Amino acid sequence: MRARLSVVMPTLNAQEGLARSLPALAEGLEAGLIRELVISDGGSQDDTRRIADAAGACWIDGPASRGGQLRRGADAAQGEWLLFLHADTVLPAGWSAVLMSQITRGRPAAFRLRFDAPGIGAGLVAGWANLRSRLFGLPYGDQALLISRRDYDAVGGYADIPLMEDVAMARALRGRIDLLPQHVTTSAARYQRDGWLRRGGRNLLLLLQFLVGADPSSLARRY
Repeated sequence: MRARLSVVMPTLNAQEGLARSLPALAEGLEAGLIRELVISDGGSQDDTRRIADAAGACWIDGPASRGGQLRRGADAAQGEWLLFLHADTVLPAGWSAVLMSQITRGRPAAFRLRFDAPGIGAGLVAGWANLRSRLFGLPYGDQALLISRRDYDAVGGYADIPLMEDVAMARALRGRIDLLPQHVTTSAARYQRDGWLRRGGRNLLLLLQFLVGADPSSLARRY
């Protein structure tokens, strides 16, 4: 029986993220869970392609748009289940057993979030993300999304939009995304560059604007 899970990863100049995130996938290969890794690239100019080839990934390329890249990656994937994973998000030890249990349950799921940086700012932003996911069923893409092909197709897949594609998917699933007990670790680089409160406040404002109907392309220009 073929492995059930396809890992779909959107990339754009992601060589540093891949160096951190790809080693964690070895656990899923050893457990016989991962069928394939699909890298959906948006025009990288660094060593992303070389790293993807060395990892034996299926390479898909096209215009840079997070939603479009995820959609193209899903179209190419052959697994019965899909794990959408950002290149700068690292899965925790023991993740494969957790996902195999969730696959048995047959429900979509996302991980809890933490950042690869210490401090109050990191704790507050991650805490809000986890609270938002638990209370409102709105995990972001950096929390990784596990979903069956059947459920993915039933809601029409990822929208080809440059921002908020993860929120659009969560809303389409109507609160059916389980929040897993484990934490993934994602990059804090944008928050450290822009400031935790400033970046966190901007993201919250963009979310609220999207929820009341703002154009994702316009929001992406302010992201």
